[in-house]
Amino acid sequence: MEIRRLGRSAIYVSSICMGTMTFGSQTDEAEAFRILDQSFEKGITFYDTAENYPVPPDAKYAGRTEEIVGRWMKTKPRDALLIATKVSGPSHGWIKSAQRSAMTAMDRHNIVRAMEASLKRLQTDYVDLYQTHWPDHGTSYDEPMRALDDLVQAGKVRVLGCSNETTWGLMKSLAASERQGVSRYETIQNNFSLNNRRFEDELAQACRQEGVSLLPYSPIAGGVLSGKYQGGATPEGARFSRYINLGGRHTLMAQRFVNERSLASTERFMALAKEAGLSPVTLAVAWSRSHDFVASTIVGASKESQLADIFAAIDVKLDADLMKKIDQVSKDIRYPMN
Repeated sequence: MEIRRLGRSAIYVSSICMGTMTFGSQTDEAEAFRILDQSFEKGITFYDTAENYPVPPDAKYAGRTEEIVGRWMKTKPRDALLIATKVSGPSHGWIKSAQRSAMTAMDRHNIVRAMEASLKRLQTDYVDLYQTHWPDHGTSYDEPMRALDDLVQAGKVRVLGCSNETTWGLMKSLAASERQGVSRYETIQNNFSLNNRRFEDELAQACRQEGVSLLPYSPIAGGVLSGKYQGGATPEGARFSRYINLGGRHTLMAQRFVNERSLASTERFMALAKEAGLSPVTLAVAWSRSHDFVASTIVGASKESQLADIFAAIDVKLDADLMKKIDQVSKDIRYPMN
């Protein structure tokens, strides 16, 4: 397993990170343990979770994923694991409960409260990477960066990162850290896949110039690039099969990921994968790992049976001819699809 540095930090992680967002709802604890155990055996050292997982967020499930990850961590040496979690921030109102509303500003009070709760659920005294899940562009970056730095200085966090951030937001946060002499974001976790290459427009340049690493999520475009939604299929239990009838932002998300253009590009990527002797999933993960600004590609599995095609990408390097063919599909379809 190749290891790569997180930004300019001293932390090196496996180039594949196992995401956990289905654990506790779609995936029960026993299955989650099997997925995590197999990932560990394959050399994956990096695991990503969040305070509001599992997804789709629901007050009755919030925090359950961290609890499962925490119990699994007890079965392994803590120093062998690199654990990432997130503070929700605005989170678009996904969590609303009497105990905690994720519709909060990214201020010191909420950051510290979220950190303490995550450490308790994870049954650990520190996390390796702490990320702001959603930016709060209505407030200054000064306060959250100072609050996050305090967690670093207290030994509760090793490295900081952001998620779902814009180029403007990333640069504002880096400027705030430099101005105040505090810890900065070393990573950014954003959507990036064959069906969504928007990150390359501006954020990739910012990451290269500033030494920030991308941790791409949804490299398989929420399962779309596996081909399971082709021909209008709605496989039982699949993420967007469930989302399409939930209404609101969930239905809109399903429509963003599963649409005429995304299915058309997926058909062509599937053909390229077959020509290369790869599964579509293996092609998608290998493509994600091929970028110089990527530290670790976050994959996810709700079932143990999905792991083989993901693990196959560990040793795959796509040749220049195949990369050109992939780029041509993106140009023909006009890649910023979601």
